[in-house]
Amino acid sequence: MSRLRVVGPGEGRSGDLGDITVDFKVWGEDTGGAFAIVEHEFRPGALVPPHVHTREDEHSIVISGLIGFRSEDREAVLGPGGYITKPRGEAHAMWNAGSGPARMIEVISPAGFELFFRAVVDMVEAGDTDAERGAALAAEHGLEFVDRPWLADVVRRFGLSAS
Repeated sequence: MSRLRVVGPGEGRSGDLGDITVDFKVWGEDTGGAFAIVEHEFRPGALVPPHVHTREDEHSIVISGLIGFRSEDREAVLGPGGYITKPRGEAHAMWNAGSGPARMIEVISPAGFELFFRAVVDMVEAGDTDAERGAALAAEHGLEFVDRPWLADVVRRFGLSAS
């Protein structure tokens, strides 16, 4: 059974994932594995390229700025208060669609993928830039990066960093 978990504003481990950050708020161990919650800040121009989660669904709530989401032929740009569900098995991308920082809450269900974020933060903090190690971590956590023909258009229209 889960125990009461209180996380105040600004509390929880934080880390850098490149063009986005991650703040760990609720871990899977806090919920018996049912879900985890992180917050991401997207720097201007930030892009999370198309990828597929094979083990979990993600539910995002935009809390500041504008964040774009794309999955195949569906695209949405959401501002504060906007919600989106990204089901497992469906390729999707996310990006900062505005000119200033943007922030969202991410509910991961079931939990487990927060451990991927933690491992990437550990790599970044250690200065480890080994792409093979990063790819192995992604595979270990059921994450697959995929090519999509619409990506170049999204990058162009929103002036994103495609690196």
